Amino acid sequence: MKNEQPLVMVVDDDRLVLATLVAGLKQAGLEVIETDNGDDAILLARKHKPRLAILDMRMQGKSGMDVARYLAANTDTGFMFLSAFGDQDIVDEAMKMGALGYLVKPLDVRQIVPAVRAAMARAGEEKTSAAPGPAVENRNDLIAVGILMERLRLDFAGALGALQAQAKTEGKPVAELATHMVDAANRLNSIRR
Repeated sequence: MKNEQPLVMVVDDDRLVLATLVAGLKQAGLEVIETDNGDDAILLARKHKPRLAILDMRMQGKSGMDVARYLAANTDTGFMFLSAFGDQDIVDEAMKMGALGYLVKPLDVRQIVPAVRAAMARAGEEKTSAAPGPAVENRNDLIAVGILMERLRLDFAGALGALQAQAKTEGKPVAELATHMVDAANRLNSIRR
């Protein structure tokens, strides 16, 4: 029986990161394709039409930015970036290109899965709507939305609305509440070990 999950493409030239991320996403029940270079990523995107691509920023040959430009111009595939660098100028450029998220290595797969689910939901919503989806301000916002989606079985818009409503109720900025939620999820995950 075929998995009904939307397809995720992971692109990273670091084989250890690629294997770890792919294994974690598959363990979470996601359907995943992978490659270690930008040229093959474009070919896979054409053939398989993933809902989301997770792109390493710096690779030999075509970079993650090159692949993202192709995806934005020629496909309905949403994309998020993965990088060892959190340079604000690069993050800003990625967001201007339409990135659904920006994750900084080293990675904790348990944090990435909710962020990936949220980005996939947002990519799916943007595909079916001419209007842009609601803005997510930072990485923790995206992860918190993903946590709410997973725990409360909400879609992206419902989870974002719940996060915003709770922040308003508590009189806190969304970013602060999101950070508290991610920290709490990390504490819970560390107990499970």
